[in-house]
Amino acid sequence: MNTYLDISPEVKKALDEGKPVVALESTIISHGMPYPKNVETALLVEQTIRENGAVPATIAVIGGRLKAGLSREEIEYLGKTGRSVAKASRRDLPALVARKADGATTVATTMIIAHMAGINIFATGGIGGVHRGAEVTMDISADLEELAQTPVMVVCAGAKSILDLGLTLEYLETKGVPVIGYGTEELPAFYTRRSGFGVDYRVDSPEELAGFFRAQRGLGYKGGMLVTNPIPEQYAMEKEVIDAAIEKALAEAKEQGIHGKETTPFLLAKVVELTGGESLESNIQLVLNNARLAARTAAELAK
Repeated sequence: MNTYLDISPEVKKALDEGKPVVALESTIISHGMPYPKNVETALLVEQTIRENGAVPATIAVIGGRLKAGLSREEIEYLGKTGRSVAKASRRDLPALVARKADGATTVATTMIIAHMAGINIFATGGIGGVHRGAEVTMDISADLEELAQTPVMVVCAGAKSILDLGLTLEYLETKGVPVIGYGTEELPAFYTRRSGFGVDYRVDSPEELAGFFRAQRGLGYKGGMLVTNPIPEQYAMEKEVIDAAIEKALAEAKEQGIHGKETTPFLLAKVVELTGGESLESNIQLVLNNARLAARTAAELAK
């Protein structure tokens, strides 16, 4: 086991016994929502995974230790500390470990630590991707590169609609990452169920998803698999409403010189503000929906 990795007793027991485990990121706690909503949501997501037959493993860096499975107190700590906790991507892990610092894990770092711990499936909200204007800025999320090289299934509600979805799909295709639509042939766009872009394959059951992943592992591929699970119909937002909010948020980000790792948290917070909080409720519901699917798929994979 990695020298810097701590696996919680509950998660270790489940892994040792071959029981299903689902990884969860911690950026959504520290950077995705205000306190105490962030802590309430994190605990609700963990509860949802348990109710669907798997063990949750929320992942973070605390005191320089890579954590697979957090206590309630650790989740509370991340929620209260909020954006003072570093947003940790792949490049940040060595510095956080060396300095014995705290870090909230992005999709990329959650995948890395999950793989170290032996966890195959990870549920999140939406992945990062190619940002709009990346042909000038070269702003491309490390999440995409991690999907190309780390063998973890990521269950999400598509790429965040603040991104360039077409270029994100092109990048994933180049890297050989299969993009699978759960019950859909169209890429969901986080707050909305449709984007106008197609996925590689459609599947309609957790059994089929587990079969895809089992085959990918059996073939010896080194990369991961992206499962896109549309937000439930009753919580989806009108595409016109969310697009207008995103355009306004993008304009404000440009005016204020926001760039790099601060871009996504700024844009998501601004969209929440512009939609009167409606996007926050949508965000919570899509994460719960992804947790259910990930837990059921993990249970099938463990059979």
